[in-house]
Amino acid sequence: MRCEVCREALSARLDGEQEPVPAEAVDRHLAGCPGCRSYQARAQLLHRSMTLRPAPAVPDLTTVILDRTPAPPAERWALRIALGVVAIAQLTLAVSQLLGAGHAGHAGGLQLGHLDHESAAWNLAVGVGLLWAALRPRAAVGQLPVLAGFVAVLTVLSTGDLINQAVSVGRVLSHGLVVLGLLLLFLVHRQYRGHHPLPAGYGDSSGTGDTSASTTDDDHALDSGGRGPRRVHRFHRPASKHRAA
Repeated sequence: MRCEVCREALSARLDGEQEPVPAEAVDRHLAGCPGCRSYQARAQLLHRSMTLRPAPAVPDLTTVILDRTPAPPAERWALRIALGVVAIAQLTLAVSQLLGAGHAGHAGGLQLGHLDHESAAWNLAVGVGLLWAALRPRAAVGQLPVLAGFVAVLTVLSTGDLINQAVSVGRVLSHGLVVLGLLLLFLVHRQYRGHHPLPAGYGDSSGTGDTSASTTDDDHALDSGGRGPRRVHRFHRPASKHRAA
Protein backbone atom coordinates (compact mmCIF):
# COMPACT_ATOMS: atom_id res chain seq x y z
CA MET A 1 0.00 0.00 0.00
CA ARG A 2 1.26 3.45 -0.86
CA CYS A 3 1.63 6.01 1.90
CA GLU A 4 -0.72 8.42 0.13
CA VAL A 5 -3.53 5.88 0.20
CA CYS A 6 -2.86 5.04 3.86
CA ARG A 7 -2.87 8.68 4.91
CA GLU A 8 -6.09 9.29 3.01
CA ALA A 9 -7.66 6.38 4.89
CA LEU A 10 -6.37 7.73 8.21
CA SER A 11 -7.89 11.13 7.47
CA ALA A 12 -11.23 9.50 6.67
CA ARG A 13 -11.00 7.47 9.89
CA LEU A 14 -10.50 10.62 11.98
CA ASP A 15 -13.49 12.30 10.32
CA GLY A 16 -15.70 9.25 10.89
CA GLU A 17 -16.04 8.57 7.18
CA GLN A 18 -15.72 5.31 5.28
CA GLU A 19 -12.09 4.42 4.53
CA PRO A 20 -11.24 3.90 0.85
CA VAL A 21 -9.37 0.67 1.66
CA PRO A 22 -9.96 -2.07 4.24
CA ALA A 23 -8.99 -1.06 7.78
CA GLU A 24 -6.89 -4.21 8.21
CA ALA A 25 -4.69 -3.20 5.30
CA VAL A 26 -4.21 0.27 6.74
CA ASP A 27 -3.21 -1.15 10.14
CA ARG A 28 -0.68 -3.52 8.53
CA HIS A 29 0.87 -0.60 6.64
CA LEU A 30 1.05 1.49 9.82
CA ALA A 31 2.89 -1.31 11.61
CA GLY A 32 5.73 -1.17 9.10
CA CYS A 33 5.78 2.55 8.13
CA PRO A 34 7.22 5.04 10.66
CA GLY A 35 6.35 7.99 8.41
CA CYS A 36 2.62 7.12 8.35
CA ARG A 37 2.63 6.53 12.10
CA SER A 38 4.12 10.00 12.58
CA TYR A 39 1.50 11.40 10.21
CA GLN A 40 -1.25 9.68 12.22
CA ALA A 41 0.04 11.12 15.52
CA ARG A 42 0.20 14.67 14.09
CA ALA A 43 -3.27 14.33 12.54
CA GLN A 44 -4.78 13.09 15.79
CA LEU A 45 -3.21 15.98 17.72
CA LEU A 46 -4.48 18.53 15.19
CA HIS A 47 -7.96 16.98 15.17
CA ARG A 48 -8.14 17.04 18.95
CA SER A 49 -6.97 20.66 19.15
CA MET A 50 -9.70 21.73 16.71
CA THR A 51 -12.55 19.79 18.34
CA LEU A 52 -11.66 20.25 22.02
CA ARG A 53 -10.99 23.74 23.31
CA PRO A 54 -10.89 25.04 26.88
CA ALA A 55 -14.06 26.81 27.98
CA PRO A 56 -13.68 30.55 28.54
CA ALA A 57 -13.50 31.59 32.15
CA VAL A 58 -16.75 33.04 33.50
CA PRO A 59 -17.40 34.60 36.90
CA ASP A 60 -19.32 32.60 39.49
CA LEU A 61 -22.64 34.43 39.87
CA THR A 62 -24.32 31.88 42.12
CA THR A 63 -24.16 34.03 45.25
CA VAL A 64 -25.37 37.16 43.43
CA ILE A 65 -28.31 35.32 41.85
CA LEU A 66 -29.34 33.73 45.14
CA ASP A 67 -29.12 37.08 46.95
CA ARG A 68 -31.36 38.77 44.36
CA THR A 69 -33.89 35.96 44.16
CA PRO A 70 -36.76 36.48 46.61
CA ALA A 71 -37.59 33.60 48.89
CA PRO A 72 -40.83 31.80 48.03
CA PRO A 73 -43.76 32.71 50.30
CA ALA A 74 -44.38 30.35 53.16
CA GLU A 75 -47.32 28.01 52.73
CA ARG A 76 -50.16 28.80 55.11
CA TRP A 77 -52.27 25.84 56.11
CA ALA A 78 -54.64 27.36 58.66
CA LEU A 79 -57.35 28.36 56.17
CA ARG A 80 -57.07 25.09 54.25
CA ILE A 81 -57.33 23.06 57.45
CA ALA A 82 -60.37 25.06 58.53
CA LEU A 83 -61.97 24.52 55.13
CA GLY A 84 -61.23 20.80 55.40
CA VAL A 85 -62.92 20.65 58.82
CA VAL A 86 -66.02 22.40 57.45
CA ALA A 87 -66.04 20.03 54.48
CA ILE A 88 -65.93 16.98 56.76
CA ALA A 89 -68.74 18.42 58.89
CA GLN A 90 -70.78 19.03 55.74
CA LEU A 91 -70.15 15.47 54.57
CA THR A 92 -71.20 14.11 57.97
CA LEU A 93 -74.41 16.12 57.83
CA ALA A 94 -75.15 14.87 54.31
CA VAL A 95 -74.47 11.24 55.17
CA SER A 96 -76.66 11.41 58.28
CA GLN A 97 -79.41 12.99 56.20
CA LEU A 98 -79.16 10.20 53.62
CA LEU A 99 -79.17 7.48 56.30
CA GLY A 100 -82.10 9.10 58.05
CA ALA A 101 -84.06 9.26 54.81
CA GLY A 102 -83.43 5.60 54.07
CA HIS A 103 -84.36 4.51 57.62
CA ALA A 104 -87.55 6.54 57.60
CA GLY A 105 -88.59 5.04 54.29
CA HIS A 106 -88.14 1.45 55.47
CA ALA A 107 -89.86 2.05 58.80
CA GLY A 108 -92.91 3.49 57.17
CA GLY A 109 -92.55 6.78 59.07
CA LEU A 110 -92.31 10.26 57.67
CA GLN A 111 -91.45 10.17 53.98
CA LEU A 112 -88.83 12.72 53.12
CA GLY A 113 -89.65 12.59 49.44
CA HIS A 114 -87.58 13.20 46.37
CA LEU A 115 -86.75 16.79 47.32
CA ASP A 116 -85.14 15.61 50.53
CA HIS A 117 -83.02 13.16 48.56
CA GLU A 118 -81.95 15.98 46.23
CA SER A 119 -81.09 18.14 49.26
CA ALA A 120 -78.99 15.36 50.78
CA ALA A 121 -77.21 14.76 47.46
CA TRP A 122 -76.49 18.48 47.13
CA ASN A 123 -75.11 18.69 50.67
CA LEU A 124 -72.88 15.72 49.91
CA ALA A 125 -71.66 17.34 46.68
CA VAL A 126 -70.91 20.60 48.53
CA GLY A 127 -68.88 18.71 51.11
CA VAL A 128 -66.90 16.90 48.45
CA GLY A 129 -66.23 20.17 46.61
CA LEU A 130 -65.05 21.95 49.75
CA LEU A 131 -62.77 19.06 50.67
CA TRP A 132 -61.29 19.03 47.18
CA ALA A 133 -60.66 22.79 47.35
CA ALA A 134 -58.91 22.31 50.69
CA LEU A 135 -56.62 19.73 49.07
CA ARG A 136 -56.25 21.58 45.74
CA PRO A 137 -56.64 25.35 46.34
CA ARG A 138 -56.58 26.14 42.62
CA ALA A 139 -59.99 24.44 42.34
CA ALA A 140 -61.57 27.00 44.66
CA VAL A 141 -62.11 29.58 41.91
CA GLY A 142 -64.36 27.21 39.95
CA GLN A 143 -66.61 26.54 42.94
CA LEU A 144 -67.06 30.12 44.10
CA PRO A 145 -69.76 31.22 41.58
CA VAL A 146 -71.91 28.12 42.12
CA LEU A 147 -71.71 28.13 45.90
CA ALA A 148 -72.15 31.92 46.12
CA GLY A 149 -75.28 31.72 43.97
CA PHE A 150 -76.66 28.90 46.09
CA VAL A 151 -76.04 30.80 49.35
CA ALA A 152 -77.63 33.96 47.94
CA VAL A 153 -80.81 32.16 46.84
CA LEU A 154 -80.91 30.12 50.06
CA THR A 155 -80.66 33.28 52.16
CA VAL A 156 -83.60 34.89 50.40
CA LEU A 157 -85.76 31.77 50.62
CA SER A 158 -84.85 31.07 54.25
CA THR A 159 -85.68 34.64 55.23
CA GLY A 160 -89.12 34.30 53.63
CA ASP A 161 -89.71 30.95 55.32
CA LEU A 162 -88.77 32.41 58.70
CA ILE A 163 -91.16 35.31 58.24
CA ASN A 164 -93.96 32.92 57.25
CA GLN A 165 -92.96 30.54 60.07
CA ALA A 166 -92.61 27.73 57.56
CA VAL A 167 -89.27 26.58 58.98
CA SER A 168 -87.65 26.48 62.38
CA VAL A 169 -84.69 28.62 63.38
CA GLY A 170 -82.63 25.51 64.07
CA ARG A 171 -83.18 24.29 60.53
CA VAL A 172 -82.02 27.61 59.10
CA LEU A 173 -78.97 27.65 61.36
CA SER A 174 -77.99 24.25 59.99
CA HIS A 175 -77.14 26.03 56.73
CA GLY A 176 -74.41 27.93 58.53
CA LEU A 177 -71.88 25.31 57.45
CA VAL A 178 -72.46 26.23 53.81
CA VAL A 179 -72.08 29.95 54.54
CA LEU A 180 -68.90 29.33 56.52
CA GLY A 181 -67.62 27.08 53.75
CA LEU A 182 -68.22 29.84 51.19
CA LEU A 183 -66.29 32.34 53.29
CA LEU A 184 -63.35 29.98 53.77
CA LEU A 185 -63.45 29.06 50.09
CA PHE A 186 -63.07 32.72 49.17
CA LEU A 187 -60.19 33.20 51.63
CA VAL A 188 -58.41 30.09 50.39
CA HIS A 189 -58.76 31.35 46.82
CA ARG A 190 -57.30 34.76 47.75
CA GLN A 191 -54.43 33.11 49.59
CA TYR A 192 -53.68 30.87 46.61
CA ARG A 193 -53.67 33.84 44.22
CA GLY A 194 -51.36 35.69 46.58
CA HIS A 195 -48.85 32.86 46.33
CA HIS A 196 -49.45 32.18 42.62
CA PRO A 197 -50.17 35.54 40.92
CA LEU A 198 -51.33 35.64 37.32
CA PRO A 199 -48.82 36.76 34.68
CA ALA A 200 -48.66 40.47 33.93
CA GLY A 201 -51.28 41.48 31.37
CA TYR A 202 -53.27 38.24 31.74
CA GLY A 203 -56.87 38.68 30.61
CA ASP A 204 -56.62 42.41 29.78
CA SER A 205 -58.24 44.10 26.83
CA SER A 206 -55.11 43.79 24.71
CA GLY A 207 -55.12 39.99 24.93
CA THR A 208 -58.32 39.37 22.99
CA GLY A 209 -56.80 36.66 20.86
CA ASP A 210 -57.01 38.73 17.68
CA THR A 211 -53.69 38.10 15.98
CA SER A 212 -54.50 40.07 12.85
CA ALA A 213 -52.33 43.15 12.59
CA SER A 214 -54.24 46.39 12.27
CA THR A 215 -53.05 48.77 9.60
CA THR A 216 -52.68 52.40 10.59
CA ASP A 217 -50.81 55.39 9.31
CA ASP A 218 -47.83 54.37 11.45
CA ASP A 219 -47.77 50.84 10.02
CA HIS A 220 -46.91 52.04 6.52
CA ALA A 221 -44.20 54.64 6.84
CA LEU A 222 -41.60 55.71 4.33
CA ASP A 223 -38.10 54.65 5.23
CA SER A 224 -35.19 57.04 5.29
CA GLY A 225 -34.36 56.36 1.65
CA GLY A 226 -37.89 56.98 0.42
CA ARG A 227 -37.97 53.61 -1.28
CA GLY A 228 -41.50 52.75 -0.28
CA PRO A 229 -43.71 51.70 2.58
CA ARG A 230 -42.05 49.97 5.49
CA ARG A 231 -44.09 47.38 7.35
CA VAL A 232 -44.12 47.78 11.12
CA HIS A 233 -44.69 44.49 12.94
CA ARG A 234 -46.72 44.78 16.11
CA PHE A 235 -46.52 42.31 18.97
CA HIS A 236 -49.80 40.85 20.20
CA ARG A 237 -49.93 39.35 23.65
CA PRO A 238 -51.38 35.82 23.73
CA ALA A 239 -54.84 35.61 25.29
CA SER A 240 -54.61 31.97 26.34
CA LYS A 241 -53.19 30.99 29.71
CA HIS A 242 -50.73 28.70 27.88
CA ARG A 243 -48.26 31.47 27.24
CA ALA A 244 -44.76 31.14 25.95
CA ALA A 245 -42.23 30.81 28.74
